[in-house]
Parts: sequence; C-alpha cells; structure tokens
Amino acid sequence: MNIIVSTLNAKYIHTSLALRYLKAFCKPDFKIEMAEYTIKDPVMNIVSDLYSKDPDVIGFSCYIWNIEETIPLIEMLKKIRPEIKIVLGGPEVSYDVPHWLERLPEVDYFVVGEGEETFKDLLEMIESGGDPGSVAGIAYLKDGKPHRTAPRPKLDLKTVPTPFRFEEDLSQLSKRVTYIETSRGCPYSCAFCLSSIEVGVRYFDIEMMKEEIRFLMENGAKTIKFVDRTFNIRRDYALEMFEFLITEHRPGTVFQFEITADIMRPEVIEYLNEHAPKGLFRFEIGVQSTNDNTNELVERRQNFEKLTRTVTTVRDGGKIVQHLDLIAGLPEENYDSFRKTFNDVFAFRIEEVQLGFLKMLRGTGLRIRADEHDYIYMDKAPYEILGNNVLSFDEIIKIKRVEDVLEKYWNDHRMDATVEYLIGRVFPSAFDFFQTYGDYWERQGWSRIGHQLEDLFLRLRSFLKEAEAERFELIEGLMKYDYFIRQKHKPRKPWWDFSMDKKQQSSYLKFLSDHASEVSEQFEALSLSEKELHKHVMIEQIPFDITQFIEDGLIIEKTVLMIIYFDPKTHVTQLFTVPEEQMQNAGVLM
Repeated sequence: MNIIVSTLNAKYIHTSLALRYLKAFCKPDFKIEMAEYTIKDPVMNIVSDLYSKDPDVIGFSCYIWNIEETIPLIEMLKKIRPEIKIVLGGPEVSYDVPHWLERLPEVDYFVVGEGEETFKDLLEMIESGGDPGSVAGIAYLKDGKPHRTAPRPKLDLKTVPTPFRFEEDLSQLSKRVTYIETSRGCPYSCAFCLSSIEVGVRYFDIEMMKEEIRFLMENGAKTIKFVDRTFNIRRDYALEMFEFLITEHRPGTVFQFEITADIMRPEVIEYLNEHAPKGLFRFEIGVQSTNDNTNELVERRQNFEKLTRTVTTVRDGGKIVQHLDLIAGLPEENYDSFRKTFNDVFAFRIEEVQLGFLKMLRGTGLRIRADEHDYIYMDKAPYEILGNNVLSFDEIIKIKRVEDVLEKYWNDHRMDATVEYLIGRVFPSAFDFFQTYGDYWERQGWSRIGHQLEDLFLRLRSFLKEAEAERFELIEGLMKYDYFIRQKHKPRKPWWDFSMDKKQQSSYLKFLSDHASEVSEQFEALSLSEKELHKHVMIEQIPFDITQFIEDGLIIEKTVLMIIYFDPKTHVTQLFTVPEEQMQNAGVLM
C-alpha cells in the first residue's frame, strides 16, 4: 500500500511536525512518504506531483492557514483517481465534524484529535478491508449520514517514537525551522484558543528530548522552535531545559519558546540574564489585551503587573529577544480600549509587537457564544472577525492600517531611532503615530504596491512633511543615521540629495585622511587612506549631535559631520562624528 502524508506550509522554511510524527509512529508496519508544499504553490503542480507518486492513501494535515488551499487538491484528486483513500486530520477538521462531513464528501475519513495511533489503526483497517467502526477517533459518512466512532484515549507521550531522524530531513535542517514539542496541552482555558479544549498537560521524557536536540544540532539545525503552548508552566522542567540548552548549544543556534510571562519566576529570569548567551533564546508572549474585563470574559488569567516585571527584566538583561502578541477584536475591547492595550504593550519597547485579529476558531468557547457579543466573521478559514457589538468594520480596517506600518517600521527595525523619536516627542502615543501614518499610507495607495528600502524612507519623509512635523530637519537627520547604520555595504545612491557637493565631500575626505585624530582615536586606528575613505566611507551634515542623542536621548543642536564607515571585511558599520566647527577651525575647505 502506497501511503503519502502531506500538508501545505505557509512558507518553504517551515516544516510540519505532524507529518513526521505520523510517519514515525507508523514505522515499520507502513512505509510512508512525506510530501510538503506551500500555500503559494499552484494547485495543478501539487496535484500532478501527488498523482505521480501513485498513492493508495493520502493523509492531509489541516490548519486554518491551509484548509481552503487543501480542499481543491482533494476535489481534483478524487476526480482523477476516485479509488484513492483521502484522510484529513489536524486542528481545523477535529471540531465541528458534521460540517466537514457535509462540506467534503470526497474525504473518506476524518481523524479527530491526536492522530498518530488513530492513523496507524486506520491504515491497518484499510489494508485488511475491515470495519471502519472498529477504529476509535475517526468520523466518516456511513450510508450517507455522519458517523463518528468512540474517542481515543490520549497517548502516553513517553512511548511516541522520535520524528526527528529521517534521512531526507538532514540536508535541510540548517535551512528550515525545526519544530519540536516537549509537552502537549495547555493549563489555561482562554475562550479564543483551541488549546483550551484539551484538559491537562502531558510531557515527553526530558532525557529523550535532550538527546533529540543534540542530534538536531549535530546535524546542522539552526532555528529550533518549541511549540509547547506554555513552555514554562512547570518551573523545574523549563529551568532544566534552559540549563541544558545553555550548556550544550552550538554557535549560531536559536531556540524559540512560547512562554506565559506572569508566571515566570524571578530566579529563572535572573539565571537566564546571567548565563544565557545573547541571541540564543527568543520568547513569544501572548499578552492579547490589557483590559481586565476583556480578559475575564475570555477566561484568561493574567497578572499584568507580574507580566511587566518579567518583560522588563528580560529586556533589561539584553540577552533574549521578545515578541509580544496582541489580538484586536476580543469581547468588549472597543477601539479606544485597544489603543490603550497597544500603548501599554508598546511602552515595553521590546523587539517585536505582533498585532493580530481575532479568529473565531471552530470548537472554541468564543465561537460557540458569538451571539452574546454580536460577532460577525468570515464563513471560511481563517474565520477572522468583521465586527462585533463594540468594534465596527470601519474600526477594524483602521487597526489593520496600524498593523501594516507597524510591521514595516518597527518589527523590521529599519529605523528604530527615528520611530522612537516620533512616538516619544512628536505624536501623542505610539498608536497615534502608527494610526496616522497608516491612514496616510492607505490614502496614497501604497498598500497595493511593492516597495524597496529607500521607498520606506521617502514615504515617511513625505508623510512628515504633509503633517508639518516639528523639527523636521532633525527627524530627517535621524532617518539618515538609521539608513546608514543598517547597511552592510556602502549604498550606491541614498534616498536624499546630499547637503554637500562632490567638491566639498572630497575636501572633507582628504582632511579626514590627513587628520583622523580630529575625529577620535578609534577612527584614527582604522588608518584609512584617502582612497579607502572614498571607497568605504559616506559623510553627511546633520543639525544635531547624533552620538549624544544615541547615548542619552539629548538633542544638542549644532552642525555635525556624520561619518559612516562600511568595513569591507567584517561588514560591520561604524558611526563617527565630528563638529563641523571643529573641522573649520582645523582648516578644512568649505
């Protein structure tokens, strides 16, 4: 029997942990081939590839991000080869099963819930021609009517074989994200989340997990993401794993975790701040809302004071990148309340703020009680809300504009100094800056066209000019600094016209080659010739001391020569400054 398990990932770099568990669990009784695609791949290409494998059974792993792209594959495959047995499993089809049985009559069997043991039993039944009713944990049409078998007991995770040692994966480990779980289940009951439906948390054997992580690192894995719903729910387990990763990690490896910040113990944070190498860990933290009434309505227990302590202590430690999630559209969170939530979270000034929109997932308490808050939402995945009793569709559209520019101008860290200045000294709050700019961005039609890096600077400058932002020349100086400092190579043509002509620039560069000590000892130590300066240095006049601003946020207005050196060997960019008055006093030609 030729068996394929398949899924559509969001991007090529992602991998499906589910497929690998299915394949591992069914060995050696069944030989299974994994076939992964992306949601951007043409349907005909995927169908052609699957057809060429001559399958008897195809199992698809389904989520909100791929179900609508998976359905056309099923329909086409059944038309071409009606005898193929199609099996669907995954979170998206494990709930509201009668709906899926009615909508997808082409599907032979649905695996409901945890899939490894069920899928193996199902394959045994198909191979032997047995009775589907004998397989626990599935649903199917029987005599044209929905039929669901008895639920299957949860697996003992300590008996589940490793999904990480397949030969075909090894060459790709360094290029893709490796997903790993050390537990299943969640202790919380958030009404918008599927994880709240499964009661209790089960753990894999920690020594076995350590051995698997060693194997992954030895074979080149660079990004390992733990998908545990709350990695730190057991302090001792989390701390032991942190200690192991710190001790045995390999250079260049990054580990990502979903943590609950308000239960993180201070001694754990202290240990990480003291011992973790910078950049080794990345924390994803679901804040969602800072509105107490909203959190109570979705049965979300959150102590914002303790969360603040964790996030700020981790931030101040400077070792761990943090990513905080917000959800717009939760019950009784209107536009003004969400503005406050956004500003509460943005005040932490952490690396990433992810602004998402509520999705009414099948099986969740919030979807079941949707009428209580007059929710309207998309009929098909991803079931995103279109409005409720306190948040209109117009307001959702406005918040989406915030999301658009937030991603481009903060989460991608293209101009941190500029944005920090704008939200702290020009606009009333971070939300107001992103909203006002997002509205302008939409009016210009930029959301419908692509952009290069330089376009982002030009568009922000256009917005600030129209908004008549105070101290525009100072802001433009910050933008120039942000543009230069993030370049690894000397840019060919920046987005502005230089304040000096070529003759002035040459005069300054010649002076710098002869009088490097006028800048600093560090600059002098570079020992750059005039030729090297022309090749690897850019200079520009700005109306304030950028070095002073970066160090302590003070604005000292004076004309300064900003000197940017693009090291051709290390690709590290360095900033130097010297007051123009000092240059003039030293005799440089103006």
